[in-house]
This record gives sequence, C-alpha cells and structure tokens, in this order.
Amino acid sequence: MDLSVIICTYNRCHNLAECFRHLEAQQLDGGLGWEVLLVDNNSTDATRDYVRDFARNTPLNLRYTFCGEQGLSHARNHGIAEARGHRLVFIDDDIRVTPGWLQAIHETFEEHNCDAVGGRIHLEIPLEQLPKWIRPDMYGFLGYQDFGDHPYRLDGFREFPFGGNMAIHRRVFDRIGLFDTGMGRKGAGTRKEELFKGEETDFFHRLAENGGVIWYQPRALVRHKVLPHQLRRRFFLTLHHNAGILKAKQDNQIHPHRILGVPRFLFWLQLKAVGKYLCQVMMKGPDTAFRQLMNVVYFLGMIEGYHWNRHS
Repeated sequence: MDLSVIICTYNRCHNLAECFRHLEAQQLDGGLGWEVLLVDNNSTDATRDYVRDFARNTPLNLRYTFCGEQGLSHARNHGIAEARGHRLVFIDDDIRVTPGWLQAIHETFEEHNCDAVGGRIHLEIPLEQLPKWIRPDMYGFLGYQDFGDHPYRLDGFREFPFGGNMAIHRRVFDRIGLFDTGMGRKGAGTRKEELFKGEETDFFHRLAENGGVIWYQPRALVRHKVLPHQLRRRFFLTLHHNAGILKAKQDNQIHPHRILGVPRFLFWLQLKAVGKYLCQVMMKGPDTAFRQLMNVVYFLGMIEGYHWNRHS
C-alpha cells in the first residue's frame, strides 16, 4: 500500500460525508494503492454505524478503527499502527481536500525522497468575512497555512506542516517515535481543559533535530471548515492560556530565583505585557489590542504552570 489517509474524529459524524466526498474525487496515477482510515476516538454519536454504512457505497477503500484512549495524539498513534501505507497522510474531519491534492503529495515524496510533506490549508470562510479583531497574523490559530506558490524545504523549527494537512513516511516513526500523548487536543476541543496543542510542533522539531527532510507543496491544497466556537475571543484566549501552561511544564531549565515556584523574571514580563495591552486599548481600541491580550494570558498560563509544577 502506497498511501494511507488517516482521519481522526470525535463525535463529528455530521462532518464526515463532505470530507469523504472530496476524497472520492481524488485521481491518482494508475498502480498507486491508497486507503482511507477513519480513527474513531471514543465517539458517543453514530460515527461507527455511519462509517460502516458509507463504506458499503463508496469507491473509497475506507476502513474504520476504534481508539478508546481519548486525545488526538492517542488517535493518531493508533492510526499509525493500523494503517497499511508506507506514507501516512493526516487530515481532520473538517478538512475538504481539493482535486490533485493526494497526487501532489505522492509526487513530492518521489521527487525529493523526503521524510514529510506539508501542504496549503485555506479557510472555507472568506477571509474578509472573519471578525475584524482576527488579524492576518492570527489566521494560523484557525488552521490557516500558506507558505507561498513555490515548493521548498522547511526547516522544521520556524516552519513546519500543520496537522490538518501533513504527510509523514512510516520510517520516521521508527526513527524518532510517535506523537507525544501528553500534548494535543482532548475530546472536542471546546472546553478549556481539552484545548491543548503542541504535539505537531514537538514532532517536527524532533524530526528536524534528527536530520529529517520536510518539504512544502503548495499544490497539496485543502480547505478547513472553521467552526463557530473558533471565531470567538474565548477560543483564542484559551488556546494561548493553555499554551503557556504547557510551555512551563516542559521547561527543564534551572531558575534559581523563584516566587511560589514561578521564575521572578516572568512577573516582569507579565507586567510589561499588561502595560502594553492597556496602552493599545487606549490608543487603538480593544479590537486592535486583542492580539496583545493573547500575550497577557499566555504569560498568565506560564505563571500558573510553574506554580502548579513546583512540587513535581
């Protein structure tokens, strides 16, 4: 089997039909074998029955597998174990692939003999219809990714594929391991305790540190269906607060000067961030200042993370 398209889902069977229909339109060169593997991450809705019914009436080579360990990283690792392909292509259930997407990924692997490929992710909603407080430098938090019109090698640190459109050769997992199950979204990602990320950043950093070759392919274009809760300020703030907590928990450096487990310099950074936010609110208004408020809650998350972690 050449390619496995792995889709991890949790309680979103209503999203699957459109996702599958776009996959049905893929056309690959003759002789290439590929499958679609749906990983049900402990869903309580009708996902199991829906996928099995759909599989009876589709040209897709569609398989279903169940992962009882809650969390996106658990589900992806389960998919890696169950998939039959040499190259594993990951998308989400709210992704709609475009014609030629999978062929472009295959050709990039063949041409560059690379370890991983990332493509473009555009939003289904027109950018001009986004709330005004969502600035262009915040589109990435909605899954948007576009490195331009020309393919090139990514460094894996500043630039790396997003999980909604990434492909990884199976040999990579033998070399550097799987996704870190201590990171990543849990459940639907709508509650504060579920909305953690970082597993893709960690994975591609490890790959780059081990000499991995990662390529960007703009012809591998998908569109991301943005959900209503992702267009609320609370979503962005929670995402950054949790990122701060995770950053503190992963810090292995020695900080001799602490207050209640928190490095003293962090209080100064937080104070500066709050001051900058207040200045922006007064001078430019709350919409323009919102990006700085995200920095404020990020530092707050770090403070909480260090404080909670002081006895561990």
